Amino acid sequence: MSPDLPLRGLADDLSTRSDEALVELLIVRPDLASPPPRGTGVLAQRALSAASIALAGESIDLLGDAVLEAFLDAAAEIGERKELLGPVSRDDIVERLGKRALRAEIDVRLDFLLARGLLWGTGPLKRGKHTHWLGGAHLPAALPWRAHNLLGPMSQLSAETIRERIDAADDRQRELLTTLAKGSALGRSRDAAPDANPEAPVPQLITRGLLARVDEQTVELPPQVAQLLRDQPPLETASLRAPSLATTSPGRFDAKTVDAAGAGEALELLRHADDLIEALGSAPAAILRSGGIGIRELRRLAKTTGQSVTRVGLLVELLAQNRLLGSGTPDSDSLDLMPDNVFAPTDAVDAWAHQDSTRRWLGLARAWLDLPRRPWQIGDTDREGNTLAALSSELFDATAISGRRQILDPLSEAAPAHPVTLDALTSVLVWRHPRQLRRFTLHVVSETVREARELGLTAHGSLTSVGRALLATDTDDDAPAAVVEAMNRSLPNLIDYFLVQADLTVMVPGPLEPSTADRLRLLADLESGGAASVFRITEDSIRRALDTGLGSAELSSFLEDHSRTPMPQSLTYLIDDVARKHGQLRVGLASSFIRCDDTATLAEVLRTDAATDLALRALAPTVAVSAAPLREVIDRLREAGFAPAGEDSAGALIDLRSRGARVRSHAHSGTPAARRSALGPGQAAAVVSRMRTADRAASPVTTAASGTPSGETVTMLIQLALRTGRRLRIGYVDAHGAASRHVVQARSLAAGQLIASEEGTDDDLRFPLHRLTLVEVL
Repeated sequence: MSPDLPLRGLADDLSTRSDEALVELLIVRPDLASPPPRGTGVLAQRALSAASIALAGESIDLLGDAVLEAFLDAAAEIGERKELLGPVSRDDIVERLGKRALRAEIDVRLDFLLARGLLWGTGPLKRGKHTHWLGGAHLPAALPWRAHNLLGPMSQLSAETIRERIDAADDRQRELLTTLAKGSALGRSRDAAPDANPEAPVPQLITRGLLARVDEQTVELPPQVAQLLRDQPPLETASLRAPSLATTSPGRFDAKTVDAAGAGEALELLRHADDLIEALGSAPAAILRSGGIGIRELRRLAKTTGQSVTRVGLLVELLAQNRLLGSGTPDSDSLDLMPDNVFAPTDAVDAWAHQDSTRRWLGLARAWLDLPRRPWQIGDTDREGNTLAALSSELFDATAISGRRQILDPLSEAAPAHPVTLDALTSVLVWRHPRQLRRFTLHVVSETVREARELGLTAHGSLTSVGRALLATDTDDDAPAAVVEAMNRSLPNLIDYFLVQADLTVMVPGPLEPSTADRLRLLADLESGGAASVFRITEDSIRRALDTGLGSAELSSFLEDHSRTPMPQSLTYLIDDVARKHGQLRVGLASSFIRCDDTATLAEVLRTDAATDLALRALAPTVAVSAAPLREVIDRLREAGFAPAGEDSAGALIDLRSRGARVRSHAHSGTPAARRSALGPGQAAAVVSRMRTADRAASPVTTAASGTPSGETVTMLIQLALRTGRRLRIGYVDAHGAASRHVVQARSLAAGQLIASEEGTDDDLRFPLHRLTLVEVL
């Protein structure tokens, strides 16, 4: 039993803390600073509220919860005193936790709780610290459960023993346990009372420790039991020490190999993003009435790009978050049907495509970290059985951003190239965040890590150097040098050569320089991507290159200059043959005209079915016109076996490639992430300064200036403050009769008004002298 000690409140404790300690309190509990409290008394009232205490409980780990349970258990023996709990000594807490935790670790948790204003000291100091602590009446709100599960019968049992007790339960008892494991851990039952029928299922489960009694009508499923019933990694509470995160020996791959694997995934992500942008530019996706893109459209895009639906869903979310995809009316002449609202690439895509690989990847990686949805849930069903669509509001989760970082943060603590298993990572997460026990499941952790791997942040079970740098970077830094440097170091060196094969394929043994890659993609079609890509040259791909104004000599020269293997003769013949036929027919923009120097060729065109479909009319032996648009005339003539080329009004060849549909890029219109704003040290210091001013203004008057001062006395005191630079404490009654006190710095005295600035601000305030009830020089 603790001795009789002063029962001082939290307000008294906060008033004696240093400014640095109060700044730390406001930073770790930012909800206390909004709006800025007027004095430490108001701060204490907020800090003792149940809602604020529950919010502070999110940052308490399992050992911290055990210390709180031990404190509450010891305080229950004393009873509640004036809405205060305690005093409880350190020995009381250590005695209840026994050998399950080291005393040094318990002291660390006590200091943690003291710094957050959940506990405060009382009584004499020993070695500069209090030996007894007090708490508020709402302190239990900081715990993730109602019962004292870390001190209960399950707390010192191993997972194997708990599993044996679960297996020994009969069907009815097992059904009750399963129901509580799937839903809320709390259950209501008349059999929860101590005097209930001992043969009923609930009393039997309480006797075996598989249920914890909260009160006479409420029971709770212990988290140790719930984890096993949900087939999750067990919550080990027999020892309250933090679980091990990774093995002490490195994995099969060294750090350089891990970084290289991550860089390879990053390049694949960019390639797939380009494919998806091209697919949506050619055929924009329809938008559901409820918003978002349905699973049917995702399957179509997956088939077009050769990717999985899961991969397409992730890319859609990332590109949309980066404002590279959006909804609107498309701007494209190549679409036969112009829908009112579709999902297509935005006009920002073209500028993004010309950035280097590192910058493009960085934008996607940051988009993923700041994404208020979980892309891996796309295609799942909600509680009503509806399929979750990409970009839909049903996917919005306010905890997605913080949860994603919480899952990855432990990986940054493991040594480079030391793999971490999913079971070990999940165990660490639930130990550090007991309130998120139901959220950090194996499925959630594994899917989040998989997405991180697809972005190149992790590889072979550990964080890459790029992932470590990105997680350590300030979110406000648009171009973090450490991340850019790490990615440039991990990416393979760019090459400017390839290998042309006799079967008209081009093998690229690494990432090409941008200019070389653009020309090769124009001349050949990609057959397989990856670290070593394979392209194939066909008649259509050669014609595509000729359409841009390139000649056969330029194409052959490009291949000869960059190929490490000799040019196959068959490829040279193919290029020359396609180029010879290309451009014999010229289609202009006069909606449209056909010009051909060879009269026999034009006469042959006019005899085909294409001429009838296009309503061609000969104006001269070498010229014909059509009412059809340019693109349609060229496509129809190519279907008929001809090889026309487009020309402008000057007779020069024009590039017939379509960049695809584009919509206007807008700012984010989706639901913003509901994250609590962080409080910086400067902001916290300003709030503390105002609280100190309010405390001084509310302190007892120590001079004879109290009461209603005369006009002469008021003027003399103000002039004294102006001459000496000392502060004034004034009492003031406004026009509505509301009285207040202020600590101000006098600026001037004129026209019956005191012009002064309140401490902590630079704004000038005006106080009519006849409304002053108190003037005191400090």
